[in-house]
Amino acid sequence: MIREIVMYGDPVLREKGARVLEVTDEIRELVGDMLETMVDAEGIGLAAPQVGIPIQLAVADIGEAMESVTYLRIDGEERDVAEAMPLVFLNPEIEYGVERDVMEEGCLSIPDVRAEVRRPAALKMKMDTLEGKRVELETDGLLARVIQHETDHLFGVLFVDRVSAAKKLGLRRVLRDLAGES
Repeated sequence: MIREIVMYGDPVLREKGARVLEVTDEIRELVGDMLETMVDAEGIGLAAPQVGIPIQLAVADIGEAMESVTYLRIDGEERDVAEAMPLVFLNPEIEYGVERDVMEEGCLSIPDVRAEVRRPAALKMKMDTLEGKRVELETDGLLARVIQHETDHLFGVLFVDRVSAAKKLGLRRVLRDLAGES
């Protein structure tokens, strides 16, 4: 079922999501709905708060952009990126790499707004899976960026919070309009 995507200004986007303590049938159904919603909206990532549910659950599928990823390891084993998609992750804890890069980002909850964001180029993440396992994932490229973007959503942070001060100033009016503020 395609769910409505929550738009900028909704307070749920600023909430810290609750940890998912148990993978239930409702959680599995939510994951299916989120994947369907993400594909329908032509996105590459979606976090539960973006469909109005403040829990630490996100999905990602970088589709055709897999060539941007030079490695993907799960519990130390090399994995094929295509086989790992879609990625579903719960309760993430991230260690960031030192090297950073800048890439343009957008967000399904902030339509028509794009901005360059500087983020770590690689990461190591501990996460829970739908099978109830705690695993360690290591990656770089677009997949690392999407994981960071979606993890930010789980803690009430939006990509517009991470843009330069000058860009923030330029976005102020657009964001006020989106939030319905005058």
